[in-house]
Amino acid sequence: MPADWLDMLADFLAGFRFDSLAPATVEQTSYVILDTIGAIGGGAAEPEMRALTARLTDGPAGDASVIGTGLTASSATAALLNGTAGTFLEMDEGNRFARGHPAIHVLPVLWAVAESRGLSGKAVMEALVLGYEVGARVGIAAALRPDMHPHGTWGTVGAAAALAKLRGHDAARLRETINVASSLTLATSKRTMLEGGTVRNTYAGIANRLALMAIDLVETGFTGERDGLSSVFGRVVSDRFDSARMVDGLGRDWQIDRNYFKLHSCCRYNHGALDALDNLLARETVAADAVERVDVASYLYAAELDDQAPRNTLGAKFSVPFAVATRLVRGSSRVENFTWDAVRDAKVQAMAKRVFVTEDKAMTAKLPQLRPARVTLQLGDGRTLAASVDTNRGDDQAPYSRDELTGKYFSLAERVWSHEAADALRRRLLALADATSIKGLIPRPS
Repeated sequence: MPADWLDMLADFLAGFRFDSLAPATVEQTSYVILDTIGAIGGGAAEPEMRALTARLTDGPAGDASVIGTGLTASSATAALLNGTAGTFLEMDEGNRFARGHPAIHVLPVLWAVAESRGLSGKAVMEALVLGYEVGARVGIAAALRPDMHPHGTWGTVGAAAALAKLRGHDAARLRETINVASSLTLATSKRTMLEGGTVRNTYAGIANRLALMAIDLVETGFTGERDGLSSVFGRVVSDRFDSARMVDGLGRDWQIDRNYFKLHSCCRYNHGALDALDNLLARETVAADAVERVDVASYLYAAELDDQAPRNTLGAKFSVPFAVATRLVRGSSRVENFTWDAVRDAKVQAMAKRVFVTEDKAMTAKLPQLRPARVTLQLGDGRTLAASVDTNRGDDQAPYSRDELTGKYFSLAERVWSHEAADALRRRLLALADATSIKGLIPRPS
């Protein structure tokens, strides 16, 4: 790819205007915002988040909302806390082609800065679409090392690009911001999610905070490499970076339109097994006590989630055996069935030890277009029941309805707000493009 590809990207970002988006993409962006704010509010109710929030807001109040708490903080602190809360329940949206979660890396810092400055809803949406695009495209163009967790890596670059757009930077400064932000990514470890290391939940929050630092650095004269993306994502955290994919189809194929939403409160790699199990249980009535063994076959990344005894709620969300067990024993894969009560449920623990997950290489070969899984139940009466899926529900191939997404939003938002307050916020967020200022949109907890 010619060396000027980064100039092409920066020129596009500088010249883009929200009004050029198709109505369907505007609507999609509204639902991404609704979904992300719901995930942040719901996550803010977790005990670890309450403790961290109390510690980090023990000082002068700022102008940015710590969503779901009624507190305010500086933009930097709010971005960190909201980005962390939004990943805590593992309910934030994602992009299967980027192999990560673009919106939670971008929206918290955008919201904090725009709220502090009284900026419009349209400005937030314009910047979010671009930050999502940049971050997701880096994830697509690079092949992160297998032992890295994608959180806190390319999302930092997307968030910094979004902030630069929000602040009206020209193409030259946008390019410099991308180069500087490339050097502010984290050395994240996949083992954190596999072992239940909850430091993993901070990665997206730190990325939001570092994006604001990138803006501060550029605006005070700091510089980065000539092509930080190709350097960091081509040789440091990844062995390959396809720069052509950063600019191919710009303005035509929006990554936010290819996202996925989540109704299962756990890692996306669990979802194929849970969708297959849901299909099976929809046609067969099966009591959990009747199940002697469960075998799950899926692709490589799902097969890695094989912990039969997760130590905490994060470990549970990254465990296929636990996800299947809690669905069988407790009846759903909603947020309440991945809490500490569920992790400590003796019946769930016993069932998880009877769930075995293996890789099917033919399924792995179908990534990223498909995310297959097959679930087989062996019952005490000698019967064997099985179901399989190729596509996970919630992505652009099998999208959830707007009603399903609304139901999910309320299930999260009502952890901190009354139904009336959550509904008023929902209506305001879905009409965000018309808001002259986003100040005052976030309600206090009920």
